[in-house]
Amino acid sequence: MNHTRYRRPSALLLLTVGIACAAAVVAGIESGEEGGLVLLTDLHEYLVPLGWLAVATLTGAVLLGLARSPLRLPLVTALLVVGVPMMLLAGFVSATFGASSTEETTEPAPGRGDRRLVVERDSSLLDPVWHVYVQQGSRLLERRWRVGSFNGDSDANALRETVWTSPDRIRMTTEEGAVHEVTVTPGGRPDRVVSVG
Repeated sequence: MNHTRYRRPSALLLLTVGIACAAAVVAGIESGEEGGLVLLTDLHEYLVPLGWLAVATLTGAVLLGLARSPLRLPLVTALLVVGVPMMLLAGFVSATFGASSTEETTEPAPGRGDRRLVVERDSSLLDPVWHVYVQQGSRLLERRWRVGSFNGDSDANALRETVWTSPDRIRMTTEEGAVHEVTVTPGGRPDRVVSVG
């Protein structure tokens, strides 16, 4: 059986997967801005596995596609010498400083199916931190804006309640009873970001 005829299609497939993974990593890194797509923001927790997959598939593509080329060894060496240390460092940074957030509540805006309120709790630090977001749009094109952050370094600063008071107004209340209200513009952006603690 002649396996050489499968080399080129296999190399192209690996190259395509590697480029797609590398592009997903770049898109995930660049997606942290306010109003960014939620779909890209969700990539943050998969950046390290996607990076490893990109290094592995690109290396495989070079090994298969350039079987008789003098460029094969230098390209594989460059991919491994640059890619492996970068991914080891990224894994270390992610494990050490990466935030581990869990979604506590999600609530649609009254009378609006395209807007919802999301509260996430980050408990990877010494003190819990609550992040409040408003997300607007259809699932694939949904965008996210930060509404508030509450640092639980003091029990008084902990977030007790977050509710819609109208389709474009959010009320956040701390454990000590401090009330913070934020208005959401028609485009989904809040008029201010509350930071407590």
